[in-house]
Amino acid sequence: MQHLKYVGLAVGVGLVAAACGTPDVTVNPVVGQSDTGLPPGISVSGSGEVTGTPDTLSMMFGVSVLRQTVAEAVATAAERADALIAALQAEGVAEEDIQTANYSIYPEYEYKDTGQELLGYRVENTVTAKIRDLEAAGSVVDAAVAAGGDEVRVSGVSFSIEDDEELVQAARAAAWADATAKAQQLAALAGVTLGDPVAISESLTSQPPIFNPFAGGEAAVAAETPIEPGQQTVTVNLSVEFGIGS
Repeated sequence: MQHLKYVGLAVGVGLVAAACGTPDVTVNPVVGQSDTGLPPGISVSGSGEVTGTPDTLSMMFGVSVLRQTVAEAVATAAERADALIAALQAEGVAEEDIQTANYSIYPEYEYKDTGQELLGYRVENTVTAKIRDLEAAGSVVDAAVAAGGDEVRVSGVSFSIEDDEELVQAARAAAWADATAKAQQLAALAGVTLGDPVAISESLTSQPPIFNPFAGGEAAVAAETPIEPGQQTVTVNLSVEFGIGS
């Protein structure tokens, strides 16, 4: 029988028996295709990560009103919501950056051993506000809370970078450098020449910092609410397959 020695770069070996029980076996080495259907190559992954300072803050401001009748609840909620939105605009939030996120009306009950008792009707009205001046974010929050009173609600806080294309490009360049370095080392270890890239795939993730929000009532205090944007991380992951040079 012929003995073969080969480098295991996507090399397939076919075993064909001449007949059942026949001791002679022919070994046919096949330098064929990889799992991707492409010629043999070197597959690597690369990762690039960069950070930047967010320039935009999105927050959800709303009112939650409980009254004995639907009409009373609707009227009071409308009054509170109008005051809240007016406060946001007075603090510099543009009208086009304020959007209704939720409006609901439902009965609210208290459950006792003797059964349920209707407490009244709750109306909730919530808007999402985009704050572009982060230095003024604390005063925006305080003004909205003061306008909404004890029935104000604040939630859903998230930071973002309005235009993160420069960060993405920087992270992509770092990921490519990482993948290329790995492929070059593998080629050197295997004693082959690294060829051109033949397949590239990318995935992108962005991890904004998280601000811990509060819910209304006692928040309207003398000191301004501190808002810290922190740093936002953009990560690009690449999967690259390089060919093997001649």
